[in-house]
Amino acid sequence: MQEFKTIEDKLKNAINGKLLSNALDFVAFLRKNNVTQTGIDAIHYMDECICYIDTHDQSYTIWLAGDFRNDQCGFPLDETVKELAWSHANECGNCDDCENKPGKVATIFGRNFINICNGAYVDIKAYNPNIETLECFKKLLEYRIFNISNNISA
Repeated sequence: MQEFKTIEDKLKNAINGKLLSNALDFVAFLRKNNVTQTGIDAIHYMDECICYIDTHDQSYTIWLAGDFRNDQCGFPLDETVKELAWSHANECGNCDDCENKPGKVATIFGRNFINICNGAYVDIKAYNPNIETLECFKKLLEYRIFNISNNISA
């Protein structure tokens, strides 16, 4: 089995200061919720990918994976969380090497978005997220974990 650097080690090699401490707090939240790192940057809960944490030179990106179409599954989400999720819709960047252009139409908590990335298979992302975004992403991942644990399709 191939060994990968831990997400924590990758973050420590890429970022520093408050950005690093906030990112490590986010990863501690993930670990507390019994997630596993299943690849270079993939994070799974049970057998489902819930997010990716990708590091770059002096930066990082969190990509939320899964179904965020609606909020009618019995898990409480307030409007602030939904609005922040909407503001982080993963818009198509017309990447040169992508064969999936143009972007797709995606629904995030009942709101339709046009031109969402069709190559990454994630509809929500944040680049160097601030503390407010990280707290929102924690709530969104609790939502995903709830759905997975209860075998609910959003």
